[in-house]
Amino acid sequence: MRWIYWTGWLCFRSGFRSLFGLRVVNEERLLREGGVLVVSNHESFLDPPLIGSLYDDEMVFLARKTLFRGIFKWIYGQWNAVPVDQDKPDMSSLKTIIRELKSGQRVLVFPEGARTLDGSLGEAQPGVGLIAAKAGVPIQPIRIRGAREALPRGSGKIRLARIEVTVGEVIDLKERGLAHAKDKDDYQKIAHLLMEEIGKL
Repeated sequence: MRWIYWTGWLCFRSGFRSLFGLRVVNEERLLREGGVLVVSNHESFLDPPLIGSLYDDEMVFLARKTLFRGIFKWIYGQWNAVPVDQDKPDMSSLKTIIRELKSGQRVLVFPEGARTLDGSLGEAQPGVGLIAAKAGVPIQPIRIRGAREALPRGSGKIRLARIEVTVGEVIDLKERGLAHAKDKDDYQKIAHLLMEEIGKL
């Protein structure tokens, strides 16, 4: 790990375990080598570093384009964050993610695209289906519980809440007959599948 990534990783990893009593269910299922598309529900701003702390090496994240300002532009870049314009989505970010996956990187994507307001799982966006189909890498579903209670959407106050992460079985689109998806309807089917698998955890 580069030192700036390692510093953040160490602080978050220690904090999640000491402050939030992080419990990881089925940790042995984590894919630790090669390109992997990690998909998870989105409860809190804590989610990206939470998932990142599960691994012992670097991974790639998505972050709102508006966060890349001043010194944070450099910091987020060092933390392997890819800027995404939520108001005007374009293909450039998706192409970057697909390229990272094909090069053997691990990438975290939240299919819902936004944090939950009430704790329920939201509707998956087709973009994650496109990424999954084009990248052709294993897909690792993960379910987060408790992060919303620790730092809910719209709040700047962290609360001491127990956080649990459940790791699911790897999803292979070839086995599901979805490896050759070519249009938005196919991508949406994949996106729904990923959220269904997350919901089962």
